[in-house]
Amino acid sequence: MSIDLIMLAWSAALCLALAIPYTLGMTQRVGLPTMAGNRESVPEPEGWMARAKRAHLNMVENLAPFGALVLVAHVAGQADGTTALGAQLFFWGRLAHAVVYIAGLPWVRTAAYAVSVIGMVIIFLKLVS
Repeated sequence: MSIDLIMLAWSAALCLALAIPYTLGMTQRVGLPTMAGNRESVPEPEGWMARAKRAHLNMVENLAPFGALVLVAHVAGQADGTTALGAQLFFWGRLAHAVVYIAGLPWVRTAAYAVSVIGMVIIFLKLVS
C-alpha cells in the first residue's frame, strides 16, 4: 500500500478518534442517560469540549478533499514521493491541529492547519502538472 493511502487510512482513524474526547466529556457533564437519549435538550459543550467538537468537525470537513486528492492520485497512477510528502504533511498537520486546538493554542492551531492545507496543495499541484 502506498504512503498516500496509509496516510488516508490514518487520517480516517484520527477523524473517528476525535469524536471520543468531547463525547466522553459531555457524558461526564450531563450523564449517560442524557447522551444515550435523543439529545434534544443537551446543552452546548463549553471550553475544551467545545474545542474538541470543533476540531472533529474541522477534520470531517478537510478529510473529504484530502481523500479525493489521494484517491485521484492513486487511480491516475501519479502517487509518488511528492504526493506522499503532501499526504504526510496533511496527516501530521491534522494531528497537531487537533492537539493544539483542544489545548486552546490559537496561533499554533492556525499554523498546524496551514501545514495540512499545504499538504493538500502539494498533492493537487502534482495532479494538475
